[in-house]
Amino acid sequence: MGLGPSHGAFMDPAAITTDLTILGLFERADLIVKSVMLILAAASLWSWAIAIDKWMQFGELNGRARQFERAFWSGQSMDDLEDAVSERPRDAMARVFAAAAREWRDLRRGGAITPLQADLLQSRCDRLMQAQIAREAARAGKGLPVLATVASAAPFIGLFGTVWGIMNAFTSIANARETNLAVVAPGIAEALFATAFGLVAAIPATIFYNKFSGDLDRFADRLESFADEVAARLSRRLGDRGP
Repeated sequence: MGLGPSHGAFMDPAAITTDLTILGLFERADLIVKSVMLILAAASLWSWAIAIDKWMQFGELNGRARQFERAFWSGQSMDDLEDAVSERPRDAMARVFAAAAREWRDLRRGGAITPLQADLLQSRCDRLMQAQIAREAARAGKGLPVLATVASAAPFIGLFGTVWGIMNAFTSIANARETNLAVVAPGIAEALFATAFGLVAAIPATIFYNKFSGDLDRFADRLESFADEVAARLSRRLGDRGP
């Protein structure tokens, strides 16, 4: 079967090259594939924005935690440190300390206490600090589910665009009734471009999610250790105030 110009046998190679650029592939795509690409682009930008925000947030959290730990171990009494902490502490570790310090402040006004009162106070402080640690972990982990969703869903969204693009490519081949490179290549490239776009969105989101999940676990462990130190110091002070 002869190949006439109307079927693209003598298509200018420059035109083929232009069609295979990123912009050309996007412009050639139908509404479904374009929607897939736009969704993946938005998801990628969203994940990068979250990653930048988390990077700064964890840096600030760890920096303020170091400052408060230095103050805690500087030799100040719990009373002086509690007075230095405002009613609305700005950093996570100070809020964990304030959860126990409020109970201690209410108790220290009553003079000597019984062993039962000391045990009850210790238990209340432990529960309050654990509850505050859970709130701080939830606050610090905000946005990580988005990264996990992008990491897991983006490849499948891109694969959907690929399957749809290949269907269109086969339809173009059938309509043209030939397998000329000028007919086959743009549709196949368009389909694979959707998968590549999905991987571009998913791979950084996966890396960011793993990194910040590790940072969150380490920060939560740091708060847990600090709460244990506060509890031990509080127990010692309670022993000093006992009858």
